[in-house]
Amino acid sequence: MILRPASLADAEPLARLGRESFCAAFEHLYRPQDLATFLHDVYSVNAVRGEIADPTITHRLAQDEPGGPLTGFVKMRAPSWYAEHSDAARPIALGQLYTDPARTGEGIGAALMDWALGFARDGGHDAVQLSVWAENHAAQRFYARYGFAKIADIHFPVGEQLDEEFLLELRL
Repeated sequence: MILRPASLADAEPLARLGRESFCAAFEHLYRPQDLATFLHDVYSVNAVRGEIADPTITHRLAQDEPGGPLTGFVKMRAPSWYAEHSDAARPIALGQLYTDPARTGEGIGAALMDWALGFARDGGHDAVQLSVWAENHAAQRFYARYGFAKIADIHFPVGEQLDEEFLLELRL
């Protein structure tokens, strides 16, 4: 497995993997217009290109081989979107950790999480924060294995729908 930084040339395949991963897990929860708005705002090629160019956001991409299709990605943001929910001095946010829906359970997510925690430590961050849907028990178990614990109840907008989310934090 190769883990590498994203470049602007990755915007289209990264946007596609983000859309496919999100829809595979959550599409059934939303009205079509809410989902369409969310996918445009978060996973359009232009939105992803803007994130790749943003110096506060770092993507790490997973592939089986150079030039092969993306098998997963993680997005980190410093400062954290959720800093006000914690007394951590330098929290970083883990914004998305997705794998190709057909590749779940192959260790891609674990490799990306290991990279993300190392990236946070190397950057001098004292906490990693992330949000997870309150009903996504499998993801909650995954994060609990790394020591993440709930610190707040928050909401996540998808179009006009507000999802109940748990804000998790791992102190480093």
